[in-house]
Amino acid sequence: MAKMEVKTSLLDNMIGVGDMVLLEPLNEDSFINNLKKRFDHNEVYTYIGSVVISINPYRSLPIYTPEKVEEYRNRNFYELSPHIFALSDEAYRSLRDQDKDQCILITGESGAGKTEASKLVMSYVAAVCGKGAEVNQVKEQLLQSNPVLEAFGNAKTVRNDNSSRFGKYMDIEFDFKGDPLGGVISNYLLEKSRVVKQPRGERNFHIFYQILSGASEDFLCKLKLERDFSRYNYLGLDSAKVNGVDDAANFRTVRNAMQIVGFMDHETQSVFEVVAAVLKLGNIEFKPESRVNGLDESKIKDKNELKEICELTGIDQSVLERAFSFRTVEAKQEKVSTTLNVAQAYYARDALAKNLYSRLFSWLVTRINESIKAQTKVRKKVMGVLDIYGFEIFEDNSFEQFIINYCNEKLQQIFIELTLKEEQEEYIREGIEWTHIEYFNNAIICDLIENNQTGILAMLDEECLRPGTVTDDTFLEKLNQVCATHQHFESRMSKCSRFLNDTSLPHSCFRIQHYAGKVMYQVEGFVDKNNDLLYRDLSQAMWKASHSLIKALFPEGNPAKINLKRPPTAGSQFKASVATLMKNLQTKNPNYIRCIKPNDKKAAHIFNDALVCHQIRYLGLLENVRVRRAGYAFRQGYEPCLERYKMLCKQTWPHWRGPARAGVEVLFNELEIPEEEFSFGRSKIFIRNPRTLFKLEDLRKQRLEDLATLIEKIYRGWKCRTRFLLMKKSQIVIASWYRRYAQQKKYQKIKSSAVIVQSYIRGWKARKLLRELKHQKRCNEAATIIAAYWHGTQARRELKRLKEEARRKHAVAVIWAYWLGLKVRREYRKFFRANAGRKIYEFTLQRIMQKYFLEMKNKMPSLSPIDKNWPARPYLFLDSTHKELKRIFHLWRCKKYRDQFTDQQKLIYEEKLEASELFKDKKALYPASVGQPFQGAYLEISKNPKYKKLKDAVDEKIIIAEVVNKINRANGKATSRIFLLTKNNVLLADQKSGNIKSEVPLGDVTKVSMSSQNDGFFAVHLKEGSGAAGKGDFLLSSDHLIEMATKLYRTTLSQTKQKLNIEISDEFLVQFRQDKVCVKFIQGSQKNGNIPTCKRKNNRLLEVAVP
Repeated sequence: MAKMEVKTSLLDNMIGVGDMVLLEPLNEDSFINNLKKRFDHNEVYTYIGSVVISINPYRSLPIYTPEKVEEYRNRNFYELSPHIFALSDEAYRSLRDQDKDQCILITGESGAGKTEASKLVMSYVAAVCGKGAEVNQVKEQLLQSNPVLEAFGNAKTVRNDNSSRFGKYMDIEFDFKGDPLGGVISNYLLEKSRVVKQPRGERNFHIFYQILSGASEDFLCKLKLERDFSRYNYLGLDSAKVNGVDDAANFRTVRNAMQIVGFMDHETQSVFEVVAAVLKLGNIEFKPESRVNGLDESKIKDKNELKEICELTGIDQSVLERAFSFRTVEAKQEKVSTTLNVAQAYYARDALAKNLYSRLFSWLVTRINESIKAQTKVRKKVMGVLDIYGFEIFEDNSFEQFIINYCNEKLQQIFIELTLKEEQEEYIREGIEWTHIEYFNNAIICDLIENNQTGILAMLDEECLRPGTVTDDTFLEKLNQVCATHQHFESRMSKCSRFLNDTSLPHSCFRIQHYAGKVMYQVEGFVDKNNDLLYRDLSQAMWKASHSLIKALFPEGNPAKINLKRPPTAGSQFKASVATLMKNLQTKNPNYIRCIKPNDKKAAHIFNDALVCHQIRYLGLLENVRVRRAGYAFRQGYEPCLERYKMLCKQTWPHWRGPARAGVEVLFNELEIPEEEFSFGRSKIFIRNPRTLFKLEDLRKQRLEDLATLIEKIYRGWKCRTRFLLMKKSQIVIASWYRRYAQQKKYQKIKSSAVIVQSYIRGWKARKLLRELKHQKRCNEAATIIAAYWHGTQARRELKRLKEEARRKHAVAVIWAYWLGLKVRREYRKFFRANAGRKIYEFTLQRIMQKYFLEMKNKMPSLSPIDKNWPARPYLFLDSTHKELKRIFHLWRCKKYRDQFTDQQKLIYEEKLEASELFKDKKALYPASVGQPFQGAYLEISKNPKYKKLKDAVDEKIIIAEVVNKINRANGKATSRIFLLTKNNVLLADQKSGNIKSEVPLGDVTKVSMSSQNDGFFAVHLKEGSGAAGKGDFLLSSDHLIEMATKLYRTTLSQTKQKLNIEISDEFLVQFRQDKVCVKFIQGSQKNGNIPTCKRKNNRLLEVAVP
């Protein structure tokens, strides 16, 4: 098997250019062509210095195997071909070895592969860090937090089947050895508007479809849900099913992940109940109604959905219904209640659904943080992974796109600042003179959005808080007044006349020139989405829920903590979160992954140049390359540089004995490279222009070819000389072996000739001797044959004489025998006729009997005792014999069958026989019990720890242990009791506690009464005046009545030597304390199916209805 090629440098066997800093010439077309060339050869990663460009291949590639992890482990960043593992390893080793906190920033538009990139980073770090049970548990919890957050925070969009609809930043904490201790997750701006409305071709969040597809019928019933997607208004039906996505399997994965992360069963149940409540909120519909005072109000059309929501959440139905119909406004000490019209009611319903789901998601993040946070208080090293939405430019851009793009502006700002800072620090560290680099600073755009006085967010908050009529149009008017002169703000309604005739800019929109291009925002919905208003009545209704999780999600609903202060707006909250994120990122060493989507079809092998060009522009990748190349395009340590290019100089080839820097100086002087093209740092050589590096590579390639030719020439000479010497040695060996062979052949020929001559002579002598011996043998044989013939003639003559003499003697004997026979026949002839009939009869009868028994032998039936077949009687006179044989045979085969039984089987059949004699044709329940074996111990008293107390209290062997129902004479209701039968006593015990309630000696049991019908009721009558008869007789019900009565009968007979009276009647009397009660059995249809029921008619009658 051929060995896999191992690259020892980024420049070896390079497809296109692996590092865009080395691209020549540098322009947009060459940049795209280089990415396309690498993409066509499955090279989806490319560097810009230390930045990784990742192109989504939309298919699985064999570049993430455990072997690849080991290949990139502890390797220099530029040592192998570009890969996300190289950046992950560099960040992890810097954190572990240099004690530098790291952050990995993953950006790109939806569908570019940001989520998968973050998973790959985390899986690589988990693979290379330490091992151990505790460490593995932490790693597993960190990795399993992803499926949970993806289920609740991701959705299918037109661009991506698993699009993250929230920003996620995870800090992974490590100890001094580099082993993970835990983590902290921060989430940013969940797209909660998706809960109530999705664009065409998109889905709601994954979890809704996963529950309906993967939950069991029983679980759905508990959540009051149905499996049909079309039953829910919040679920878009045009994209409910996604090709290649198994929602049912993903649901099982999410439940397993929640268990691994540390969610308790009741917490998981509560989460899914809240999700079900959100789903059912969308089915609440309203209808208009007019009040007497002329005001419009709304009413809920169908209250079944509201009822089920209230049952799920534990909210009083009237409270929630009022919260959907009225709104209470408080101002100082005054409260004003107003009705809500249909539009306002629908707004309140959707606002509640969005807030409920958004707060649930925040609670999930907090709960996961509690599970994965580090348990120790030692100093920790931190690696942050930021997976956040990329720059978005849609046909219709609203408030969500505005703040997403604001976040990307801040990330671009910190990216440029940290990149320049990193460059400057390296130059200073290496002693290279720093020159100022010109670049576009987007701080002016960030100021346009976030300025506390004149920023767009500040004006939006001011407009939301302003009293009076506030609309999106008044907000746009305010923008036109304040931002009209800003060079990055455009609006047709502003004072700036250059946009008055711009028909591409509608009147209800404004445009901002971002670093990634111009984006037009529709002002409609800005004010409402920024307010993010939830009516206080709904908050208070949620707080009143008995559902602990929902109550915890709405703390502001507590009447004791009413805060009249207006809650912060969505824009101000996000601005504060971004500021905290930027502050956090600035304290860490940054590592960047820029994700690019090659096409909008989510298909493999398709590279759309226009789409990629658009992403390159708004990601600022060309500008990033220019910043890197503004100083020195390439830098490398002295040792690897000398090792790579030492063959270009005779003084350094094949070995350089001095310092590596001196060797590089000698090498560059020998090659006559201009001094302005390179600079010597403290540990690295800096090359200014990529052309210089490519010239070195071309020289190295030519020199390697020359060295290969030289090596090939020397190898061929050595190979020819070796072959000649081998052939010479072989010729000498072959000649010596041939001479030996020739002499051996000559000797063998002479030897074979002598052997042939010798064999001919010996053959002639042997033939001569053989002829003499044969003649002598023939003479001897002739004399023997003549003698034999003479002796034969003599013997035949004697034999003939003896035969003639024997015939004569035989003839005499035969004649004498015939004569004696004649004399005997003449003597007894007179007796023959008198006895002939009897003899014939006896002979005939004997033959008939013989034939009868032989036929019976062949026609015998089987040995089964229940086989009633028997051969037909052949003759009438054999009738009694035939019947007797049948009886004897039946008794014999019954004995043979009984001999096979064990003692235990014999006991069982004896009990079955006893039951047959007692109940056959008397009790309708008996036929059903015939096929059921009598087990006796239906309760494993000795094995079940629940009955330990009962086992200790009973010393005797237990014959039967069964749960029966004891009938209460007062109301006819049944109470479960344990019925125990021992050799001497009958006991009744409590089923739950095992305490003995009653104990009756067998001698005190006088009779057992039961009906003739198909029921399990029976009465145990006790002897009057006995100690056990104080409370009266027992009326019981059992599923094994026949067995219990039979065993009680046999045990009583065995102990008392008296037969127990078994009374079978449809009406009998039972003694209860001092009163006698009649128990009567009747036929009747039952509501409970086939179960007999007992009902008290009066003080003296209990009526049992039997179906």
